[in-house]
Amino acid sequence: MKAVSINKIASLEKDYQANDIHKVVRRVLSKTSLDSVAYVNEAQADTQFKFSIDIDTLPVTNQKASGRCWLFAGLNVLRELIAKKHQLKDFELSQNYQAFWDKFEKINYFLESVEDFLTVDADDRTLKHLLQQGIQDGGQWDMFVSLVLKYGVVPKEAMPETHQSSNTALMNRIINIKLRKYAAEARECVKFGKHELKEQLKASVLKELYAFLCDSFGLPPKAFTFETVNKDNVYERVENVTPVEFYHQIGIDLEDYVSVIHAPTEDKPYMKSYTIDYLGNVVGGKEIKHLNLEMNRLVELSINQLKDREIVWFGADVARDGDREKGIWDDQAYDFESILQMPLKMTKAQRLDYLQGAMNHAMVITGVNLVEGKPTKWKIENSWGSDKGNKGYYLMSHTWFMEHTYQAVVHKKYLSKAELAAYNQSPVRLKPWDPMGALA
Repeated sequence: MKAVSINKIASLEKDYQANDIHKVVRRVLSKTSLDSVAYVNEAQADTQFKFSIDIDTLPVTNQKASGRCWLFAGLNVLRELIAKKHQLKDFELSQNYQAFWDKFEKINYFLESVEDFLTVDADDRTLKHLLQQGIQDGGQWDMFVSLVLKYGVVPKEAMPETHQSSNTALMNRIINIKLRKYAAEARECVKFGKHELKEQLKASVLKELYAFLCDSFGLPPKAFTFETVNKDNVYERVENVTPVEFYHQIGIDLEDYVSVIHAPTEDKPYMKSYTIDYLGNVVGGKEIKHLNLEMNRLVELSINQLKDREIVWFGADVARDGDREKGIWDDQAYDFESILQMPLKMTKAQRLDYLQGAMNHAMVITGVNLVEGKPTKWKIENSWGSDKGNKGYYLMSHTWFMEHTYQAVVHKKYLSKAELAAYNQSPVRLKPWDPMGALA
């Protein structure tokens, strides 16, 4: 390693002082935020909330201080079908119900995963990854499918939000302390041949954390009464409906939907399916599987589903070039390079490989603007409440969408025979820390 010399620092300062642009920028930044200085006002002309395909959807939901975006997005797909079937003006499914069972299944998934690491070195990278991650709020489409197939869905009134379900940080921290404590004690038990004690500890942890979930979220209902008043003020009541029955009455088979990703990295050739080791919630549930395709194909598949008036669950990196007040993501709206006098652009593959980009938020696409058959912008139903954007709906420019969208879920009927065959192949197994598992 080589230290920076005093002479080198003097040279850097001389070059800096010689550039008058830096003098202007320094003075502006002393009183103004960097993103405001870099904002390109002319870009607003291309980000009006007008779309050639615009599916009429229900008011937005609010995940509040939790990372349950993937659950909210998945339930938003299902609630549209229920609302259409019963002619409802407003309707939500219980995100709390789904989150309860997700947490419970993730706890069990962690306990079962630890079984593979009871005798490895303490600094084993995969063990360290599992311990660092613990259980979080995030998840993937196929994890959502596993939950719905096992536990069904219920209306929000059947299991409403609690303070803990909407504010999950402390609860997650306590659960992870308990799980890491178990991992430490289980490894000690195996080290000294106390296998029966290890099993007792495991059962105790599951029992204690189930009780903690009930304390935090409430008891999940085994059955409920479904009451609605439709757009014509007609009252409907169905008693003693189980959550699984309610899902089957929706008329959708979630197993018919395929996760398509765009990961243009050397380790992931196109037209192959991929899964991520030690990523999941329901043990024995649906395997997490992604089909990697060219981005233009992901766009085409999404548009085809929107043309059939069906919204699209998708995952993107929303930490880039966004304005939460206006509800716009647009990579043309900010010019940091000109202001700062330094190149910043990276390719999509570079961002994935070098930890600058990853899926961190799931939402649903409800519209797209096509000009001569080509998309220019996309309409997004978010789950951050109605006080931002256009009553909670957001817009993504197509150039932003191309750069920062990594996943879309579409019905398998839109895939070609070759694509479906590639999806159905035994998936390539990726490391637990692969960016294609970042949403979870």
